[in-house]
This record gives sequence, C-alpha cells and structure tokens, in this order.
Amino acid sequence: MKITHTDIYKLTIPMDPFVIATEVCSATQNIFIRIHTDEGIIGLGECSAFPMLVGETQATCFEVAKDFARITKGLDPLNIVGIMQLLDQYIAFNSTIKSAWDLALHDLGAKAAKLPLYAFLGGTKKDIHTDLTIGIDLPHKMAEKASRFVADGVTIIKVKLGKHCKDDVERIRLIRAAVGDAIQLRVDANQGWDMYTAIETLNAIAPYSIQFCEQPIHHHYDHLLPELRKQSAVKIMADESVFNHFDAIRLIEADAIDYINIKLAKSGGILEAKKIADAAGERGIACMLGGMTESRLALTAKVHFAMTHPNIVFYDLDTCLLGQHHDPVIGGAIYNNYHLEVSDGMGIDADIDELFLQQCAHITV
Repeated sequence: MKITHTDIYKLTIPMDPFVIATEVCSATQNIFIRIHTDEGIIGLGECSAFPMLVGETQATCFEVAKDFARITKGLDPLNIVGIMQLLDQYIAFNSTIKSAWDLALHDLGAKAAKLPLYAFLGGTKKDIHTDLTIGIDLPHKMAEKASRFVADGVTIIKVKLGKHCKDDVERIRLIRAAVGDAIQLRVDANQGWDMYTAIETLNAIAPYSIQFCEQPIHHHYDHLLPELRKQSAVKIMADESVFNHFDAIRLIEADAIDYINIKLAKSGGILEAKKIADAAGERGIACMLGGMTESRLALTAKVHFAMTHPNIVFYDLDTCLLGQHHDPVIGGAIYNNYHLEVSDGMGIDADIDELFLQQCAHITV
C-alpha cells in the first residue's frame, strides 16, 4: 500500500468565547487531513492548535502540513513508526500537526486491519465519564453556570482558575455552594499562578473538596513542583509540563506530581501518548486524557485511545461541548449523559461533512 495524496483543511468552527488564564478562544484553530492510498483506504486525522500552549497556530500547522504531505507521498502508511520518525527528523517540535498525521495513520492502519481503533491499539471498551469545564468569568456567573451543568446531569465539573487568589477562592466557594457536596470538582490554573499564589490558593480551596489541580505554575518552574506538592493540600496534575515520556519520567521521579494530563495534540499523537501512559503506569501514576478544542472527530480518536490503558482514569473530553456553534462530524463518539460511547466500526469511524468542508480553506498535495 502506498500514499497517493493528502487533503488538508483548515477546520475553523466558531465558538462562544472560552476564557482560561492564558488565552481566550473564540474559534477552533484545527486542521483536518485525509491521507489517500492506492488501495482506496483513507486515513483521517485532526489536530487543534493552542498557541499559548504548544507554540503552533492553524496557519503554521497548515504550512507544515504541506511539507508533511510531500514527504509522505509514496510511502507505506502502515509503517506508522517509520513515518512519524521521518517527520521528527524533518522538523523538531510541532507536536500539534504531527498528531494529525499520527491519528490519520492509525485510522488507516485500523481500517486495513478491519478493526475499530481501540481494538487495533490493543484496548477493550470501558466506561468513559467526562467532566464539563467552566471557563473563567465573574464568580457568581461561574456558579450559575455550574448550577445549569448539574441540572443537565453533569456530575464532574472542571473549573478554570489561575487569576488572583481572592477571586479564585471566591469562584470555588460559590460553585461548591451552588452544586452541593455530591458533585466532583477539579481545577485547572493553566500556569496562571506564581509559586506563592499557588500555595495560598490551593490550601484555601482544599476545604471545598477539590480532586486535583492541573498545572498550578508555569512549566519553567518545574523545579519548584516538588516543594509545591509538599505544601499543597490539593493533589497536583501536570499538563503543560509534560509533552513527552521524558518529561513524565523526570517529574514522577522528582516526586513533583500526583497525576498527568495526556493530550494527543501536545504529545504528537498516539505513539508518544502511549509512551507517556506506559511510563506513568510503570511508576504507579494515574493519568487523565484531555484535549484542546477538537471536533468530535479527534475526540472520538481520544475515546478509543482512553480504552487502551487502565491507568487512564480521568477524562476531560468535553472539547466539543465548550460552545462550538457547529458539529460537522458524521458518525463518531456520542455523549450519553456525559458518558462517551464509540461504535465497533473500522478505525475512528467518523468523518467531516462535505458541505462543511467546502467552506474551509484547503489544499491537496
């Protein structure tokens, strides 16, 4: 089997403004690709660029994607490891656009094997219960949104923080009062605090039963995480500090973290995400599978991957519930009261609607 050409699309979906400590999102910055082969099997992939996290934009991903399409033309798509190594040799970093190729190649491989992606990866179906995230806003507005979430059946809420200690504590106080004690709360500071603000804020919100805090301080200060973890009454999850399994091993062996958030667009796709999960599992560390602002296509691939590791036990798979104005995905994972289900169709078993794609900038290489 040989790759004949690749279609590359700028998959832009308008969103309600979503605010985190370091960025405001008003539209997805996604790339969607279709890798075609001489046997008629097509692999689909998608990535979502988050400039403040990964240093890539939709525009940079689109340009690098053209090079990747030229490099991979004529190659055997079933040689997933070899192709991804070739892309790594061509350009350093650029994990986001690499993840689109990784997903498309895995989708293609699973289709060739006539297996759903989770089975192709050696996984089995399990319950995937996602949280739903509240972006940063005025404390009372966040509490009102939390109440609406609970009325809709949400039982796990992730709260974006990372601003001033007093305001962040008030956000959590009002949210806990609004939702009661039965709802699980977890928080994410997105690198927004300094060391001292992190310690003060985490210990102040601990009485409100916080499951964990993602990335309290900037990854430049990873060396402070062991001390922060000692002083914090809330467990610490690394996100922006872990791009690959080397990062994971370094932080785990420094006793710096309790958990790791794995994101395919951050790790470069399934191959490296597996290494992170394996490294964490071997060291007794549980993981979460999270995301950027992907559509349900990449979301579906993440659900499949989540079924491959018993130590992936937390799920932040609400990306297409964060105010996207359109759902252009055909097939794919479905939400059943915030539990995600996938079919046993071959590969990812999802696609993007052709009418929607006609509106998107695209190129075939």
